[in-house]
Amino acid sequence: MTDNIFEGLPPPSSSNPDESKDESPSPAPTLVLKSSLKRSKPAESAPDDVSSPPVLKSALKRSKPAESTPEPEPEAPKKRLQFKTSTDASEEQVVEAMQKITSHIKNPSKFSKASKLAIRLIQAGSVKPETSGYFVGMLEAAMSSKTPCTDRLVRGDYHALFSAAQDVAECLDRSQKNLLTIWTIKAVVANDLFTDDSFMFSKTATQIKEAISDLPVATEEDDAEEAAALEQEAVKESGDGETAQDVDEAASAGGQEDVESDPFGLDAWIPSGVKKNGKTKMTKENTDALENKKFLRSKREALITCLEIAARRYKVPWCQTVIDILVKHAFENVSRFTSQQREAVEKLWASVREQHLRRKQGKSVTGKLDVTAFESLQDKYANEKMSIRRSVGANGERRAQQWLG
Repeated sequence: MTDNIFEGLPPPSSSNPDESKDESPSPAPTLVLKSSLKRSKPAESAPDDVSSPPVLKSALKRSKPAESTPEPEPEAPKKRLQFKTSTDASEEQVVEAMQKITSHIKNPSKFSKASKLAIRLIQAGSVKPETSGYFVGMLEAAMSSKTPCTDRLVRGDYHALFSAAQDVAECLDRSQKNLLTIWTIKAVVANDLFTDDSFMFSKTATQIKEAISDLPVATEEDDAEEAAALEQEAVKESGDGETAQDVDEAASAGGQEDVESDPFGLDAWIPSGVKKNGKTKMTKENTDALENKKFLRSKREALITCLEIAARRYKVPWCQTVIDILVKHAFENVSRFTSQQREAVEKLWASVREQHLRRKQGKSVTGKLDVTAFESLQDKYANEKMSIRRSVGANGERRAQQWLG
């Protein structure tokens, strides 16, 4: 009644191999495990003999699509406020403008506005060789004003005008350049002496010294011409000179005399280099020589004016040393000035030297000697032993004789 324990099992295999071949065994039921029902992971294909690195989690993330960089759009032109620095005015318009400025620039009350208009013409490039004559006439009218160019109210405008005029100097001829040089000394260099900047004052004094050194030595002929010029000016100021009517009468009388002396017009056949009575006509060389003499005379006068302005600023403490050196340089080169100007330079040197000695001997409010830093160092190093091994002075007294002494 007991259950058969072999029920459901396959029959035992035969030990005889031949019998196993003849008899076909019945298929045995296969047991299926639950774990085998799970889906197996796909085998990862790896390259031969190369161990693949572990896959990072970040690598499994979906890569972002590449952003396409937009092409830069052409920028729209920005609106800028630009002032027109050049004009398309015709030559007639430029000449008319210069003539109008010339008529107003003589008036001190209108000089400031007129000078600014003249500067605008220069900056616009309106000054050309064709209009240089009108331009020089405009500058000449400015310098002929009753108010001097060194006046406190107009010196800034004069300085700006003639500083700008340097930019068009290449458009002028030789005589016009000489005039511009003289006016620049009077309106720019002289006005720079009124500065409150010690560096600018020293630089201006150096320019004056160089201009003095460039002057040739004055001759007796220069002295005679200066005396004649001063006499003519005195006659004009006194009003005793010839009037315009007298000049016209003298010219007409001279014309009648020429007609009577040459009734047949034979003088026209005489060479142009020789006049009647053996007098030579004015050639180009003579004209250039007279122009050069006039230029040198005016330049000397302008430099004397600068020296006088500098000497009047001797009360300013930081100007004193520079003025001492400047006036001393002029006195050492006094031979480059004419007789009247030499007297002026000698008077300036005597005045400056007297104030210099008074300043060194006098007392100031603090009780100390009223000397500058340069003078105190000069006195200090004049008696200083510059070396302990060798004597400095020529006589072996260890005194500095060449540096500040």
